[in-house]
Amino acid sequence: MLLRMNLGIRLIALCLTGYVLLYVAADQVAADENPRITPLVKAVRNCSMSVVNLRGRKTVRSDEGSNSGQLKQVNGMGTGVVIDSRGYVLTNYHVVQGVREIEVTTADRQRTTAQLLAHDPETDLAILKVDLSRPLPRIKIGTSSDLMLAETVTAVGNAYGYEHTVTVGIISQLGRTVRVNDDQVYRNLIQTDAAINPGNSGGPLLNMNGDMIGINVAVRIGAQGIAFAIPVNDALDVAAELMDNMVENRLFHGMAVKTVYVDEQPQVVVASVAPGSPASKAGVKRGTRIIEVDGQSIAHAMEVSSSLLESSGPTQMTMKVQYGSSIDRVSFDLEQQRVSSSDLAWKPLGLKLTQASADELEGRHPNYKRGLRVVEVRDNSPAESEGIMVGDVIVAMHGWKTETVDNLAYILERKDLDKQKDLMFYILRDNEPFWGQIRVASRPAR
Repeated sequence: MLLRMNLGIRLIALCLTGYVLLYVAADQVAADENPRITPLVKAVRNCSMSVVNLRGRKTVRSDEGSNSGQLKQVNGMGTGVVIDSRGYVLTNYHVVQGVREIEVTTADRQRTTAQLLAHDPETDLAILKVDLSRPLPRIKIGTSSDLMLAETVTAVGNAYGYEHTVTVGIISQLGRTVRVNDDQVYRNLIQTDAAINPGNSGGPLLNMNGDMIGINVAVRIGAQGIAFAIPVNDALDVAAELMDNMVENRLFHGMAVKTVYVDEQPQVVVASVAPGSPASKAGVKRGTRIIEVDGQSIAHAMEVSSSLLESSGPTQMTMKVQYGSSIDRVSFDLEQQRVSSSDLAWKPLGLKLTQASADELEGRHPNYKRGLRVVEVRDNSPAESEGIMVGDVIVAMHGWKTETVDNLAYILERKDLDKQKDLMFYILRDNEPFWGQIRVASRPAR
């Protein structure tokens, strides 16, 4: 008797479960068939928690009548997009420039503050860190390499302080150059007629799939239906560089990586490897594709650096890589930087440098035991024109050894550079010494 009762209860439970599943499925079909729930409705819903509203007070110069030139306090506003779930946010630099306290509001009305971590005035982009008790969902990232004229897009942002305002338009044109003032020129912009207003700056431009394809940046004053966005591919390249600069002040792996697009899909490829670096010793080569870092799949160059942003170092890095048809896993210990990357040589020479380890130079040249390793070369700089490459070690310049950053500072600040702008330099590339003459672009600011 008891057995028959248990079987009956189980049959009833199964019937109820089946009814619930059928009800849920029917409800889902009804939702999917609802003509009001368009792809753009879904796109905005899915991105809402990845868009944050920014506010803050800043000091600016007045341009009003007799008060022209005087300083005044104004309320600033803008938008940011979450590019890492730990709270790293990408926005326009002009939104947060000069703001003492950056106030952040999420879509569900959580309020906090953000810290400005890094910025690039030339491209008007900046990275913030928002601290919340829970992770923020990362925005869905698309590509700007396959955009089409007349393609439908939507902008989300803090327009005039009206939080999470949504506007819709089309892509009007691509590759625009826009000068907004004497100091700021934007290049390769997406032109759109989606309404973008003050406060939208730094927010996402989305396609019909809900992918971020741009960062809203500017409007044409006095014009209607003309606004602009930075292509997402360009914005993420800048974000990768900013994050890499933050990491290299503490940890060194020796790789320069870039994002490439294969059939419109992003992949991370090693552009160069510094000789004697941890990555080089582990067998990483130029052209290697990085598939995972520490077990996390990656598709953009910035994710290599973002994986290390909160590492206190020294630490180990494990990667899944592909070289040719071979897929392997490599691990290596990151070096803790003894001297932070020097910005001193960036403006006059186009170089970012860091201290080369004694092990790196051991046995390479009898006269040079220490030097400064090149970690970045600026495009169209004096250093690039002389053929200096990432991984080279500068061991002497202007008749002086460059064993430390302080040595280089002494050389670049010498008064006789005003008369003699060409500097003789010596580098070690692998085990071979090279020399040349480099022209100083301008005196470093004291």
